[in-house]
Formats: sequence, structure tokens, C-alpha cells
Amino acid sequence: MISLIKVEWLKLRKYKAFWWMLGIVILTYPSINLLFQKVYESITDRKSVEAELLKTLIGNPFAFPEVWHSVAYFSSWLLIVPAILIIMIIANEYTYKTNRQNIIDGWTRNEFIISKLLDVLIITVIITVVYTIIAAFFGISYSSEFQITRWDEQIQYIFLFFLQTFAQLSIAFFVGFILKRSFISLGIFLFYLIVVEPILGSIFKFYFKLPELANFLPLKISDKLIPTAAFLGKFDKIAYEQSLADINLHILYTCILTSAIWFFCIKIYQKRDL
Repeated sequence: MISLIKVEWLKLRKYKAFWWMLGIVILTYPSINLLFQKVYESITDRKSVEAELLKTLIGNPFAFPEVWHSVAYFSSWLLIVPAILIIMIIANEYTYKTNRQNIIDGWTRNEFIISKLLDVLIITVIITVVYTIIAAFFGISYSSEFQITRWDEQIQYIFLFFLQTFAQLSIAFFVGFILKRSFISLGIFLFYLIVVEPILGSIFKFYFKLPELANFLPLKISDKLIPTAAFLGKFDKIAYEQSLADINLHILYTCILTSAIWFFCIKIYQKRDL
């Protein structure tokens, strides 16, 4: 496995687009959370009765322990940024024929897919570390002494964010793996993310009157791992409590779907012409 990682590193270390995209990933995650923190601060810092009532109602989503959940929720909106990176990585294998060269050099087809899984896993770890640093920074900066003592109460969101990111990047990988071309793969992935899945969700909800089926769409399955941030959930407590209760089941569903994706990648690549 170490040899696979070394070969992947040799492929990527001189690939400028990879480093640019990785830099964008690292910058956008703190940026979106800083944006929402400034919005929250601009509203609640006003010297008015309304601002004080709102602050009392929603609390501080950027203080411990809520910060783990809030930062995970806002960061999960940025799926498309690392998805572009993943699609580029797999598409380049076909553009530059490096996948064929790996097989010629003695790799098995399974080893090639495992090497791509490691790429997705490593990028997921990097993103999760960035998320953890951001959440910890906000938590330390905006928590009272009492709130800091509660820093670990919702730390499970680190795992949930990791699993959600890995699952959704695996879907992006699958699209790029099937289509082989970065531009086409990215276009279809974006179209599905922005248009197809929301439309299907609306059809299940309003036409078939079965809104629960929308929760089993490929991206929605892992979206349910991180419910709406707690301060937003206070406007519909019943739905929010239900979303929290559904997390454990969606951990199972996400693991099943993600395992199936990589299983099919292995099976497809075993029969695909190089």
C-alpha cells in the first residue's frame, strides 16, 4: 500500500492544477464559515431588542459545543470544490494513459482502483483536518469559559463530516471513472447535483407524496449525516429532532452505498479495455 501511495505522489507532485485546486479547497472552507460568522455577528451585535431576542433564541452557533455541527453544516455546502479535484485526478489517468502504464509496470487492476481509493481517502482526510482546525478555532475564539469545558460534547461531527465527504467524493470519482473525461464528468456531476437530484426530491415529495424516498437519492443519503445546523433547527424542532434520530441509519446507508460504488469500480475495471 505504501508503494501505491508513493506512485500516486509521483503523479501528483508536479501537477500544478492539483495544487491549485487543493489550495482552493483549503481556502474556501474557512472562507464560507467566516462569512456566516460575520453575518451572525452583524445581526446579533446590534443594540436592539430584536437582536437580543434573536441571540437568546439561537445562541451562538460558533461556540462550543455547537460549533462542530455548524461548521460541518456550512462546509458541507462546498462539495463541488473537492469533487472537481477528484474528477481531475481520475480523468487525467485516461488522458495521459498513466492507468495503462501502471498495468504494464506490473500493477493489478485491483491495485489501480485501490490507489484511486487512497487518493480520495487522503483528500478526505486533508479536508477533515481543515474542518477540524476551523471548528476548533471558532470554538476557542467565541466560547465562554463554561462553553469551552463542553468542547467535546458534539465531537462526533468530525467523524460524520469525514464520512459524508468520503462518500460524496466517491460518487464524484465514480462519475469521472465511468465517463473518463474531466469536462464531461464535471458537467454531468454538476447537472445532477444542482438540477436532477433536487427535481427528483421534489417529485417524490409533491407528486408521489413520499418525501422519505428523497432521502435515498445518492447524494442525499450522506447529506442526512449532517442535519441543518442547530440554530436553524429551532424554527422546526420536530423535523430537527427527527433528523438527529435518523443519523445512525444514514451512517449505515452511506457505508453500504460507498462500499457498492468501490465494488462496482473494481468489477468494471476488471473487464474494461485499457
